[in-house]
Amino acid sequence: MPSDRDTLLSMGFEPSRVDWAIRVTSGRGLQPAMDHILEHGEEPVPDPGAASASASRDQPIDVDEDDEDAAAIRELTGGADVEAKSIKCSICSKTFRNTALANYHAEKSGHDQFEESTEEVKPLTEQEKKEKLAELREKMAAKRAVKAVEEAKEAKTNEAIKRKQGKDLNKIKEELKAKEIVKEAEQRRRDKIEDAKAKAAVKAQIEADKKARAEKAAREKALREGQPIVDTPGTSAPSSAPAAAASSSSSGVSGKDFRDTRLQIRLASGGAPYTTTLPSDSTLREVAEFVAAQTLSVNVDTVSFAQQFPRKIFSGADFSKTLRELGLTPSAVLIAS
Repeated sequence: MPSDRDTLLSMGFEPSRVDWAIRVTSGRGLQPAMDHILEHGEEPVPDPGAASASASRDQPIDVDEDDEDAAAIRELTGGADVEAKSIKCSICSKTFRNTALANYHAEKSGHDQFEESTEEVKPLTEQEKKEKLAELREKMAAKRAVKAVEEAKEAKTNEAIKRKQGKDLNKIKEELKAKEIVKEAEQRRRDKIEDAKAKAAVKAQIEADKKARAEKAAREKALREGQPIVDTPGTSAPSSAPAAAASSSSSGVSGKDFRDTRLQIRLASGGAPYTTTLPSDSTLREVAEFVAAQTLSVNVDTVSFAQQFPRKIFSGADFSKTLRELGLTPSAVLIAS
């Protein structure tokens, strides 16, 4: 009859795993060894030298004999001692060849009530071994199938989590990109406005310089020719009357129809000009207060204004006059110093 080791090897198990199972179960039979292989089939085979630590738990347990039961057995059998050929579990009625198998059953099932039995446990036949092997293989295949299903389910869950995290990350990136685009568009709009203001200031400065040079040239020419110096450059005597009429007409229109006055104030120290629109009935002091609110270098009480064309300087006495009264409507350029 082949040994348990040969039977397990014929089932296709690894020799090292078979030796490990027989060593751990202390040779308690084919069933414990196959159960051990089935339960620990995925674990690495340990070093045989490390198996001594588990040897103590495989020691046979002492089965206490009940004196009264023993006496009753002896009385029933005529006083002769009856030899126990197996150990029977009082809970599930299974019989075991030796105490080692009974201990193994107790560890697996939690049963703790055993008794000696005269029933002899017959060894497995070849047919029973084949049936047992088929049963064990079915159990192992079912266990592996359940494990594969659990691993596939876990992998699917992890993949869903990763996809969700990826979608959330892409959404955050898109939102940040959209905000960045809006921010860049706003910055370009502000830059465009600033460029337009700067160009307007440069153009106004150029025009003012042209008028100042023309006025200077006219004055120098008048001095050379001994003619009287007029305040308005480039205007001849015949055209003075139409100009006065136009000025009177313009003044009448500005004082009558224009409710608001657009002002551009440049600082004598340089820098970007300040632009504002005030009611034509606002005083020049309100203009000074506006400029003082824009920069700390201007004081309302000490600031003064000048107009290059026509050339005019506004003193503190003019601060109480309205923009309409000063002839600054509908628009004017002032130099603050």
